[in-house]
Amino acid sequence: MTLRAALLASALALSASPAAPSCATDAMLVFDGSASMAEIGADATAPTRIAEARTALHRAMPQIAPFRRVGLLVYGPGGTESCTGIDLRFAPIPDAADAVTGAIDTLTPQGLTPLGASVLAAAETLDYRGTPGIVVLVTDGNETCGGRPCALGATLAAEGYDLTVHVIGFRVVYDPFSWNSPEAEGYDGTTVAKCLADRTGGMYVSTETVDELAAALRETLGCALIGRAPARHGTSAG
Repeated sequence: MTLRAALLASALALSASPAAPSCATDAMLVFDGSASMAEIGADATAPTRIAEARTALHRAMPQIAPFRRVGLLVYGPGGTESCTGIDLRFAPIPDAADAVTGAIDTLTPQGLTPLGASVLAAAETLDYRGTPGIVVLVTDGNETCGGRPCALGATLAAEGYDLTVHVIGFRVVYDPFSWNSPEAEGYDGTTVAKCLADRTGGMYVSTETVDELAAALRETLGCALIGRAPARHGTSAG
């Protein structure tokens, strides 16, 4: 067999192989739909965060969804009060690309940022006490509804069977006062949600552009993290 034929045979064998077993771990995408995602900055012609996030999801999700079941929870809009808009759109499903992008395409940002309550709701959807799971939180700022992300991260790590929370900060709004987040003192200039990743062995990724956000989504929801985070209770982290 020639070298070219051998390489072709190897490539065909790899393409026919099933997805890595760790990709069977279900994931929840927790997406920021708060009012700040639609804010217009000093340049009124620049795209809003929500517009750029939609573009990033359209780029990333088709590469993620064939290999991992993904669910979606949106926080911000739809609540009877500014902090009650926590909307579980759907639990993890196969081939979720169209479902995720369709939901975010029609989203109208409103409300505040209940980070802790939203991540807990996503973890409970994954049955985190008895089943491995991944939560990927996308946020542009700090907890503004009185939640305690650092305390929650410690609880999820202690009680979870094998839950990893990854946090993607997208064009994070600097909050010099951290007015409603008592844990934010050590995260000056960074969303306190980083605590969730720190406590559960996940990643915090700071992103500013569409390309960076799309890459972070692929890295955290895709299969690139297999074996990176330390496993708990003898299970794989991916």
